[in-house]
Parts: sequence; structure tokens; C-alpha cells
Amino acid sequence: MRVTLRVIAGPQTGRVFTFEQHETFMIGRSEESHFCLPQDRYFSRHHCILEIAPPQCFLRDLGSTNGTFVNGIRVETCYLKSGDRIQGGETVLEVEVSTESAFMPAVVGQLPIARSATIPSLVTVQCLNCGIPAEAEASRPDAKMTFLCDECREKLKQNPQPIPNYQMIRILGQGGMGSVMLARSMKDGRPVAIKTLLPEVAISEQSLKRFLREIEVAASLQHPHIVSYLEHGTHNGIVYLVTEFVQGMDASKLAKMRGGKLTYQEVVKIIEQTLGALDFAHSQGFVHRDIKEQNILVDGNYPNYNAKLTDFGLAKSYKQTGMSGVTMVGDVAGTIAYMPPEQVRDFKDVQPPSDIYAAGMTAYSLLTGAHALDISPRAGISETVKAIFEKPIIPIAQRNLDVPLRVASVIETAIAKQVELRWRTAGEMRDALLRAMK
Repeated sequence: MRVTLRVIAGPQTGRVFTFEQHETFMIGRSEESHFCLPQDRYFSRHHCILEIAPPQCFLRDLGSTNGTFVNGIRVETCYLKSGDRIQGGETVLEVEVSTESAFMPAVVGQLPIARSATIPSLVTVQCLNCGIPAEAEASRPDAKMTFLCDECREKLKQNPQPIPNYQMIRILGQGGMGSVMLARSMKDGRPVAIKTLLPEVAISEQSLKRFLREIEVAASLQHPHIVSYLEHGTHNGIVYLVTEFVQGMDASKLAKMRGGKLTYQEVVKIIEQTLGALDFAHSQGFVHRDIKEQNILVDGNYPNYNAKLTDFGLAKSYKQTGMSGVTMVGDVAGTIAYMPPEQVRDFKDVQPPSDIYAAGMTAYSLLTGAHALDISPRAGISETVKAIFEKPIIPIAQRNLDVPLRVASVIETAIAKQVELRWRTAGEMRDALLRAMK
């Protein structure tokens, strides 16, 4: 599957952009944009962003002054299909979705030569749960796909199916991907947490196998502050992951119980353990990509907190192997708000500094009960993305005078917008945080 954008009008007519995997593509006058248009005065600095997960392509206007138009109609958000035309100012891009390589090698000085570009096949798929048929795009007419309809996804979130060899006790929570249940192993009686993952879109058998392989690799991470994977598999077409059960609650719920924030001593204890887990994982070549309070489980009482990072590698695998639809459609703005600018620009190539930034954002939120970018809890995704690039960080001292300046400085270094200004490693940030407490 491939999505191609061709510039057919404007100062940069003839440019071609191709995408074969999950990527983001920002357009605007800013040098940070993938498609920078300094000559087109009608574009805003951060004008619009496309999220592309072939064959899906989703456009979101970022509150631009003059608007983004699709086929002549001004839009805030829009799913794009083959043949659609995106316009802002004098520049027009045409969208093409195909299942084969779209171009022959280009001759120097000439534009790429179009080759047979086949549009995706529409195949009929049946919901695994209720059997209702639907249509989905596939690379071949005979592709075998796994599918759950929206209604069944919601039902299964609220009332997950039992998993063989485990006795279900109660639901611990629901999220975008599925649900988490407390269960008991019939083999040895130990309590476990079972996460069921419900694909948001129709997925191929090949993608499902690749997802399970990636989870198996991530499950190899063994660390005192990382939740241990025990096993994984599929049951009635639904993916499940079995992990150790951590008593207590996630850091977000812990803060809410205390009126929205924790003492700086508690936050340092939780974050330094999280950074220890990150430092180990980064040394093994893993990046988490989704650090936030909800993904840090805290057991015990202060000063004997035991924090454990969960869902390692899950966000990356879930999105990049095609289990999810387009991220910025379904994800809440609060999750995106923890992403550094480079992660919004490039989903596929996230490096350890992005985790350090998110850990800093998590610490800031736990300390102050607010977001570092001064955006309201009800901010939409467009406002949030724009703030990531354009709004300054509000110093911790303006939000919580009880936090020592040396502790605040460590955290504020982690959330610098420029990668080179952050801590070089999670271990370095952890050491600085512990020194700041002495």
C-alpha cells in the first residue's frame, strides 16, 4: 500500500512525496514542516498536518488563518481518498492511493514517470463477533482480514470475553485499545492482569502475526520497574496479553486521590524509578513512545513506593503493524500533549530523547496538576499540536512554589523543545534528580 502526494500547482509544482508506512506530514511556512512553503504567503507557520497509515490518509487543519481546502471545500478534518485535492493559498496537492510502486526511477532533471498504480481492492469482511459484513480496503482481492465492527468493539470493551486457563475476577479499566481485567491463573493461582486488544480497523493476517512477533520481542524486557509480560496470544480473533498484576493504582489516579497533584518527594520517587526502567530499555534498543501517568503503576506507600512502567512497545507495535486506525482521529489530545515536537513530526523514527521529554511532562503534571504548555484540559488536538510547536513552557515555580528550584530545573531540562538541550540519557536525568534531592 502506498499514498502519494503530488504538487500540481504553486511555487513548488512537480514535487512528489510518497508514503508506505505510518507517518505524519506537516505543511506550513515553518522550517520544521516536512513541506515548507516560505514563498506562499497564504500559509500559516504550522498550517495543517496529515497522518498517513496506508491506505488511510487523514488531514487536520491546525487553526490556520486562511484555512485548508479539500476539493474546494474548507475543512478542519477530513479523510482523504485517491483523487482528492488539498489546497492552501496558491499550492495544490493531489492524493493518490495505490497498492503497487507508483513510480519508475526518475531520470535526472525530469519528473518521476508514473507506472501502473493500482487502487486498493475493496473486500468484504465479517465481524468476528456478530458476523455483520462490511467493506475494507486490501492490497489484494483475496486478502484475508480480521475485523470487529464498532458496536462489538464497544461491547467487548465493557464485557470482555474470558480467556482460556484464566478465571476472570473484575475489569480494571478500559482504554482506546481495549480493556484490562484482573484474573487468576488456573495453573498456579497467581493473580494476573489481562489486556485484550481490539483492532480498530480491518487488519490482514500478516499484520496480526507481525504484531504478535513485536510483542514477543518487547516481552523480553525484564527489569524491577517494568511490568513483566507472562504470555500472549489470540482467542476468537482477539489479541490478549497476560502480565503480572501490580497492586495499587496508576500515578494519575494516585494524584487525583490527593486533589490533583503529589508532593515533590513522591514525584521524584516515582519518576526516578521510571527513568531507571527507561535507561535499561533504551540500552536494549527499545523506546516506549507513550510515557504518561496512566502507564506508571504505583504499589505501596511513600517512601516505599514501587513504580512499574507498563505497555512497553505496545503503542509502537499497535500503530505500526496496522492494528489501529489513524492516531490523531481517536487519541485524546492529552496523550498527544506529552509528545515532543520531533515525535509529532515523525511517528516512525522516535528516539530515547522523546521518552525523556514525556517523562518530564509526566513529572510536571504530577507536581502541578496542570500541563506545561498552558493548554486547557478541553483543548482539541489541533490546538494541542500547535502548542507543542509554538507555546513556551510555563516554569514550575509559577505553578507550585513548594518544588525546590533545583528539582524543577531537572524536569524543565527534560521538556526542552530542542532535543540537544535535554538530558542525553534517562540515566543522566535520574542521577541529576537524585542529586537535586540531596
